Parts: sequence; structure tokens; C-alpha cells
Amino acid sequence: MTYTDSDIDIDAYLDRIGAERPQKPDFEALCHLQERHLMAVPFETLSFAEREIPNMTDAFVYDKIVRRHRGGGCGELNAGFALLLKSLGFRVTALGGRVLHNGHAPFRGVHNGHVLLRVELEQSYLVDVGFRWASRRPLRLTDRGVQKDEHGEYRLVHTPEGDVEMFHDGVLRWRVEPHPRDLDDFEPIMWYFATSPDVHSAGQLWASIITESGRVSLFNRVLTHHGGGGKESRVLTDDDEFKAEFEKWFGISLTSVPDLPDSVQGI
Repeated sequence: MTYTDSDIDIDAYLDRIGAERPQKPDFEALCHLQERHLMAVPFETLSFAEREIPNMTDAFVYDKIVRRHRGGGCGELNAGFALLLKSLGFRVTALGGRVLHNGHAPFRGVHNGHVLLRVELEQSYLVDVGFRWASRRPLRLTDRGVQKDEHGEYRLVHTPEGDVEMFHDGVLRWRVEPHPRDLDDFEPIMWYFATSPDVHSAGQLWASIITESGRVSLFNRVLTHHGGGGKESRVLTDDDEFKAEFEKWFGISLTSVPDLPDSVQGI
């Protein structure tokens, strides 16, 4: 069944993430909504692993996140969160960036391969619900110092070229351009991620969800629990175990396991 913008129910979206409708679009409400989204809706690239091409229209992301109880990649998750925030009265624009670390080592991700949001309140904030190392709360865009939360220490560096770089626990994670983007600007990148054999995510499965004690992530068949200052990984070789763990942590029931590359290292 195909849904349209007229089918979008913001109260149903709030129920999906376990959040109350805020009385007004302020910083406290933004913090609550961001944390609830991160803890309820997983980052997951199942569509890319199965070579399906998603998009970032309001109707598509609402259907996927709310009705089908799925997660998505950075574009889908932040497009969905932008829809929610705008419907609640927040001023939101999308920004395009480049991921610069894959969890193991520095690398140069695709230009505009990462999407995040800029939210205007009493000052400008960067908000991201589609990144495995995202902050739990909004980052103050003009703050040059360290901004701490449960996920570690974050620092925004403004480059001479006008871009903004995000360091998490001393690791350069991404660089973003400050000028607004339309969400359909990212559609060619979504197609490229889903279809190109040259992209590291094509045909592979990444998933991550925030928990009260840390984070649970999956890279292909390697499941990793982060918390308590350390991490523990194990390989899910059995398909039934894989499906059970995937549903337990990411809330998604699989009828079959995608054909995934061998991996021994988690993220």
C-alpha cells in the first residue's frame, strides 16, 4: 500500500518514539525528541543490503518509520525527524556532509553522503538522529569548546573554508557544509549507495540503536554491545539466532537473512 502526505499522523509518530507532544518548540522539547528518536528508531541499512532504493519524501519516511516500524539510513532518519520537528513548529533545514571515519579508521566518504539538521532556536543547533556516533542532545553550532553528554565529548571546529567538522572523543567523524539543502538534493546519493559496488555500504548491513547503558551495533553478522567503557562483540553465524537478535535489539522481524560478506570486527 502506498501512503501520501495526507496519511501522516504526527501523534502516531510521537507514539512511535515514546514522546509526549511538546507544549512549545523550545530547547528542552528538542532534547527530549532527539533522545527519544535515537533510542526508539534504529540506524539500519537493510534496504541497501537488499539493493532497495529508498527516498526521503515525507510520505516514504513516515510509512517506513511509523507504519512499518523500520529504521533507515541517515537520510531517511533525519528526513523523518525533520518532518516531525517542522510539524511541531521548529525551524529546520537539512545540511549535507561527508563522513570521515568508518569506525575503524579515517576515510573519505562520499560528498553529501551524510545528512543532518540545523535547528534554529535562541541560537543554532546541529541535530543528528542518523549517525552511529551522534550526540544524544543538540550541539550548539557556535560553541568552540567541548560539549559533553552520555555518548562522550563532542567538539565542533569551523574550518577556514566555512565548513564545520565534528570531533567525537578526539576522532574526526564528519565535515558538513553550512548552507541549506533540499532533501531531494540527496536522491542521487541514495541511489548510488544502494546500487554501486564501489560503495562500502552496498550489499552490507549496518545497524545501531542507543540504549540506556550505551549502544548496540551490528556490522554484517558481528553484533557489538558498547557500554561501561568497553565493548563486546560476537559473530552471529546461525540464521535463526541472527533473526532473533536483530528483532530483539532493532525491533525488525526478518523472514530471511541477507547474503552478507564475512566480517570479524564490529563497529
